[in-house]
Amino acid sequence: MIIEESVLISAPLKKVWDTFTDLTCWRDWCTVLDDISASTDRITKGKSFKFCIRPFDIPIHLEPVVEEVIPEKRIVWTGTKLGVSARHKFTFEKKDGKTLLRSRETFSGFMISSMSFIFPKKKLQELSTMILQEIKEASENHRAPHPGSGKIWEKKSSK
Repeated sequence: MIIEESVLISAPLKKVWDTFTDLTCWRDWCTVLDDISASTDRITKGKSFKFCIRPFDIPIHLEPVVEEVIPEKRIVWTGTKLGVSARHKFTFEKKDGKTLLRSRETFSGFMISSMSFIFPKKKLQELSTMILQEIKEASENHRAPHPGSGKIWEKKSSK
């Protein structure tokens, strides 16, 4: 099964990249994933991070490994859980002063085909759309705080 989504973000590529790769702020903008933790502050090649996703009411705890990081271009992570192997690739592209963020998730394994009611494509597509909309909102409407402010992420003032 393949899930592909994209979103055009009205923010510079560097800001979208910095927002996405900073794992310390995910809890401030991401509602799709819970209990996000990592041994590093940023998405780092060769490192894993943990999160919980609830496609329905049942939590699924995952710990993907980051396979590839090409700064401001691409991130790929992979993982296996409950007989399902997944590969998630994000690509970042400058587009007329904005950023095009693409997501491609590839799922394989006997559980995908034999138990599609547990992993319905429509629900996975919904979650993928939601996380891209959340990164769009975070990148367009939030700013990183000044060092030492104690806050991880702040809403832009409406002044």
